Amino acid sequence: MTIQAHDPRLLPNPCGKSSCVSGGKAAILYGSLCLLALGSGGVKGALPPLGADQFDKRDPREAKALGSYFNYLLFSTTIGAAIGVTVIVWQLGFWCLDSGSPSTASSRRGRAPFSGLSRLSLYHSKTGRCHSPRLLKNCMRSMKRNHFLRRKKISHTNQFRCLDKAAILQEEAKPTSWKVCTVTQVEEVKVLTRMLPIIASTILMNTCMAQLQTFSVQQGNRMGRLLGSFEVPAPSIPVIPLAFMAVLIPIYEFIFVPFARKLTGHPSGITQLQRVGVGLVLSAVSMAVAALVEVKRRNQSIKSPLEPISLFWLSFQYGIFGIADMFTLVGLLEFFYKEAPACMRSLSTSFTWISLSLGYFLSSVFIDIINSVTKRLAPSKQGWLHGQDLDKNHLDLFYWFLSILSCLNFFNYLYWASWYKYKTEEPKMEPMIRFKEGSPVEGLSRNSTNGGPSVEDKKEDAKEEKEQVGEAQ
Repeated sequence: MTIQAHDPRLLPNPCGKSSCVSGGKAAILYGSLCLLALGSGGVKGALPPLGADQFDKRDPREAKALGSYFNYLLFSTTIGAAIGVTVIVWQLGFWCLDSGSPSTASSRRGRAPFSGLSRLSLYHSKTGRCHSPRLLKNCMRSMKRNHFLRRKKISHTNQFRCLDKAAILQEEAKPTSWKVCTVTQVEEVKVLTRMLPIIASTILMNTCMAQLQTFSVQQGNRMGRLLGSFEVPAPSIPVIPLAFMAVLIPIYEFIFVPFARKLTGHPSGITQLQRVGVGLVLSAVSMAVAALVEVKRRNQSIKSPLEPISLFWLSFQYGIFGIADMFTLVGLLEFFYKEAPACMRSLSTSFTWISLSLGYFLSSVFIDIINSVTKRLAPSKQGWLHGQDLDKNHLDLFYWFLSILSCLNFFNYLYWASWYKYKTEEPKMEPMIRFKEGSPVEGLSRNSTNGGPSVEDKKEDAKEEKEQVGEAQ
């Protein structure tokens, strides 16, 4: 990108249309953007779990500090982004690269993150209806096997009970890793399934952020950008929400969290889903404020083109959305990291960036749909966002549309957030069910509570583990 921007022969023709970029020039441009996306995606996906893995969740003090880590992570990225859109000192990059030290902790390599999902899909397609005693016996066996392999066991839930038959051992079937799931493996897939509506509910907020970042630069070009004798460059306008976040994150961490912790008793002050909900509400408010500011800007621009309103009117919408982003982004990172299965923690925080990318794609779809629909309905036969001249467009109506849609999305999120059940890990390998004397699994329950599993069960567990190791090799 630097070479293309420097060499005039690689620059597109100044026609102001996307069709001007073609051939080798387009290949260089889009190729560099893809490389940028790959590099940025690797850092953003790997950095949150790398830092979170340094905390021991079994230690109450470190578990409480885990929530603060995500706040500090957002604060550092905010400062970095602010420097990026204002002033860049390239020597600083080499200094930071030299100052690192190999003093991080890394988790042991576990099984493939999607192996449980693929196994469960295979089981679900093959297994049929079975008797409940067999299911209960298999559940107890799964509990013991999880303990034998030193895996964290997740409690069984009643949601998505259709998936439970993947943990059913068929009559006269050999219990191998590709023929039967443990209860924990089934619950891990349930956790991922419960996360999907939460991810989908945050896409619209990222769509609103994309619109603010895009149209605010165009608005800023038609506003007074003087700060004393200094004229603020239009590409530096995104520094406004970053400045708000840089100030508000320490206030949230050192004032709001301790105060809320005293009221709720929660280590993070409020739960992760509550934090995301606050962000969704504020995003709707921000779009409404953006609509009001655009009305004022356009009226002043039409009335007195030489006396536009100040650029800092955009700080209202940017400030509110900065608070919304602070709540939502950190809430999602912490939520996905804590709720995801242990084998998927390094991948789960990337769900946040998936929601972000889908929101940006959806913003382009919204613009095309709004333009095509309003073009047919408007008497002037022109869409709300038909041209480059904001004074002739109806950006305020588009902002109102996003605000109303965000309100509806919030109520949709409330439903899924109240429906969601946080996963609970069982620290002790004790049976959750007591069986009556004479029950088909009563002997198994007795062995589990009195002295541990029987010799036959130990041999069976050892055989199953040997088979799993052989399959892995």
